[in-house]
Amino acid sequence: MTITCSIIDDEPLAASLLESYVKKTPYLMLQGTYNSAITAMKDLREHPVQLLFLDIQMPELSGIEFAKIIPQETKVIFTTAFNQYAIDGYKVNALDYLLKPISYQDFLLATDKAMDYFSSQNKQNLTSEDRFMFVKSDYKLLRVCLDDIMYVEGLKDYVRIYLRSGEKIMSLMSMKKLEEYLPQPEFLRVHRSWIVHMPEVKAIDRFRIVFGDLFIPISDNYKEQVQAYLDNHTLA
Repeated sequence: MTITCSIIDDEPLAASLLESYVKKTPYLMLQGTYNSAITAMKDLREHPVQLLFLDIQMPELSGIEFAKIIPQETKVIFTTAFNQYAIDGYKVNALDYLLKPISYQDFLLATDKAMDYFSSQNKQNLTSEDRFMFVKSDYKLLRVCLDDIMYVEGLKDYVRIYLRSGEKIMSLMSMKKLEEYLPQPEFLRVHRSWIVHMPEVKAIDRFRIVFGDLFIPISDNYKEQVQAYLDNHTLA
């Protein structure tokens, strides 16, 4: 996945540094760099981007003010030398906030958060026609409907997909790759070796997911996200 982005910063050195960071980050595509929100306004209206690296303190129109008038679909990572602006940044639903001077490590942490956000949005936008995938199995490509999946077991370099029909499909694929493709939180990684289609879960016994005679353990590393899902679907 590639994220289109633009930079708005009235400090040439800061803008140049951000440009260099964007260019060496494979999943970012720079569309433009601007020295003020005013000069960026027309371009971004005609050619919107997914992500803005937006300086807060600028003449004529501040980054905070500009963030309030851009399309809701465009997400913002604020950049500033003054950390007192952080709270204002989050008030306009910024994805993150970078304090100058910005290191590449901090830049990557922020852009990884953007990647997680846009990947999640893409998964949520799957239409019913898109709710399938093709997996390689025994030299064939098999079409698997997501709604037919009950759970997935990881076996070293392979995954075994268990379907409602009782069919099992073995495919050479990593659990991580499959986890990244499947929409969340509908599909949750509950253990290093298990991904579960949560709407198929009928019972949880002592923090083990029950599928007939099978008990799938929920490991400590994944308890927090499973508990969050349960909290959102449990009547007190």
